[in-house]
Amino acid sequence: MNPSARTNFESSPLLPSVRTGVKHRPDFQLLNPSERSGWDQMLMQHEDHSFFHGSGWAGVLQSTYGHDPRYLAVLTGSRLEALVPMMEIKTLLVGKRGVSLPFSDDSPILSSPSLPESEVITEAIGFGRKQGWKTLELRGVRHLPAGTSPSVSFYGHMLELSNREEQIMSRFASSLRRAVRKAEAARLRVEISDAIESVRIFYLLHCKTRQKHGLPPQPISFFDNIHRSVLSRKMGFVGVAYDGQKPVAAAIFFHLGKRAVFKFGASDPAFLHVRPNNLLLWEAIRWYARNGFASLQFGRTSMGNEGLRRFKLGFGTREYRIDYLKYDFRRNDLR
Repeated sequence: MNPSARTNFESSPLLPSVRTGVKHRPDFQLLNPSERSGWDQMLMQHEDHSFFHGSGWAGVLQSTYGHDPRYLAVLTGSRLEALVPMMEIKTLLVGKRGVSLPFSDDSPILSSPSLPESEVITEAIGFGRKQGWKTLELRGVRHLPAGTSPSVSFYGHMLELSNREEQIMSRFASSLRRAVRKAEAARLRVEISDAIESVRIFYLLHCKTRQKHGLPPQPISFFDNIHRSVLSRKMGFVGVAYDGQKPVAAAIFFHLGKRAVFKFGASDPAFLHVRPNNLLLWEAIRWYARNGFASLQFGRTSMGNEGLRRFKLGFGTREYRIDYLKYDFRRNDLR
């Protein structure tokens, strides 16, 4: 962000009602979704909820990395009015910081007509200052405050699943339809499972994929906790594409309510020519459509990755921006 465009958020005129006391200050509560009974049911009543706001994902992050849940919420009875889902991360090198949320492509702030996003952001900044955080990162700000620019932006892609399978397929790019037919002609098959054995198969392919890109794999405990906190609770599954008995591609999907997310994918490079990933995604789409889900999100895509962007658009998805903001408490600004 251009230094001249930096905004001291807490001293900005965005929130006169909060600063002057014209209206009652909302009562924010500090919650841990993993410990609050009925959290997911309450969450799903909010129209902008996503899987990443849920108790399962909070449990994964807390169990794997020891992050402390810091979910700021406003409740009216059993109705969720506002939410900033945050994890407090502590490292020797950086100190304490807040992230909403780690390993989450898009975890937007939940707001309401009586409690707009700008007020919720201000509350989160005030909380972070009291906690002694160095920075606060918000992943998925829908309305950027006046005078600010995102610290980084991505493309998001969402597929509507309300139509019949044939109608969904008809919106695919012709190249994508050909790729699915090629995989079918090669007699690849896809199995969908929430068993730990499928997670193990995914992990072996994940290690191959990360090695190809020169990156270390996620720890196995991360995926074990995904199985324990998410898949075993029927909030997701692993899809595996096979060539005969050999697994050649795998993907992990999450869901909450009627909304699904494609989160992780991995494949054997030696079999990419028969398009296992295309078939795998198509079978997952079919499964979600048949089971009454409303949408499937394809995660985030870097602005410069035109190849991946075209691939996701080829499914007939709707494209949108995912903006991140970072508040630096030492400089008192968004950057």
